Amino acid sequence: MTIHSDHPFADPDPDPARRLRGRIGGAATLWTAGSGADRAGLTLTSVLVVLGEPARVLGLVDPDSDLADAVAETGRAVVQLLGWPDRDLAEGFAGTAPAPGGVFRQAEFADTEWGPRLAHATSWAGVRLETSSEVGWSRLLTCTVDHVEVGDDLDPLGHRRGRWVRLGQGV
Repeated sequence: MTIHSDHPFADPDPDPARRLRGRIGGAATLWTAGSGADRAGLTLTSVLVVLGEPARVLGLVDPDSDLADAVAETGRAVVQLLGWPDRDLAEGFAGTAPAPGGVFRQAEFADTEWGPRLAHATSWAGVRLETSSEVGWSRLLTCTVDHVEVGDDLDPLGHRRGRWVRLGQGV
């Protein structure tokens, strides 16, 4: 066995666009949809809020994800901001960490007309699917905003260069 300083999974020919996306980073959100046994969720940072009448939330999701299917079926979703204490939950919904009993058992969720809402989320939106289209290797969900609650944002969770980061205290 040889020990060396290179990362064993490093891509020898990294995609420059992927590296740029990782450096842009963003606030960690959890998108959820469905009800009962048909609930689905996904951690997203590729999110944009567009002001207008009505306001819209755009999210890029994996087209093969359960969330993409649930939003297509129900036409609705909940977009909630995650905080620093939600790191494990974010990993579970991203599919990068185990979630014994399923991801929705990792925290308390309240049912809304748009789908399950993380009970302790202080800032969240109930959205309706307006359009869904393929963009690159993703599915772009363009949603109109039906309902918004904005609360204290004491310890927001961000994601940059493959790592969770604190976005600031009370910013």
